[in-house]
Amino acid sequence: MTAVPRVEGDVAAVASQRIAARLREDILSGVLAPGERILQEEIAAREGASRLPVREALRILNSQGLIQLKANSGAWVSRLDLAECQAVYKMRERLEPLALAESIPNLSEEALRRIERVQDQIESDGDLDRFLALDRELHLLCYDGNPIVELNQMVERFWNTTQPYRRAFVRVSGPGRMWVVNAEHRLLIDAIRRRDTTDGERFLVAHIRRTRISLAHHPEVFGAGSAP
Repeated sequence: MTAVPRVEGDVAAVASQRIAARLREDILSGVLAPGERILQEEIAAREGASRLPVREALRILNSQGLIQLKANSGAWVSRLDLAECQAVYKMRERLEPLALAESIPNLSEEALRRIERVQDQIESDGDLDRFLALDRELHLLCYDGNPIVELNQMVERFWNTTQPYRRAFVRVSGPGRMWVVNAEHRLLIDAIRRRDTTDGERFLVAHIRRTRISLAHHPEVFGAGSAP
């Protein structure tokens, strides 16, 4: 008698994860813009699902910093202004070096090779959208050995909330400054390979700080959204 509700619950959970994954990709890829409203009815119709797994998917995305749930108005893609984005980057400058320092002693040789392969791809592929995906992958791989789960969750949430502005900034700045990014990545990877947490933290702070300062020079990327 108890098997049917459990099966139904499992099906709903799978549907929620599937819907959340698709919406996450739409937000991170820029299909859904900051401040854009997400209508449950439209998502349910598109996914061929009831509103229950859609609501659960939205709760998942809210916990990941990708959307905001507002009373009496529904779900909206998260939006930051310049001051809020600067604050997030300042927190990243403190938290990501800690995640890196905790991670470095635990990274395997295979993990190091994966990081190096991602950087090779970044340097060989000039597509800006591809760069954004690979850059995110590289940094999160660097923290993969961090045993503090809550810290990595915070780091990923900060990456989620700033992703649209990184995309806009990369498009504005163009490929001309990619040599700086690649040089900083190579310094970081070299420190990781040497298991030098001091150098690794120092290079990472400078890398994040440079982006924060550069973003401040491009306030146009923080265009007004439609959310109330």
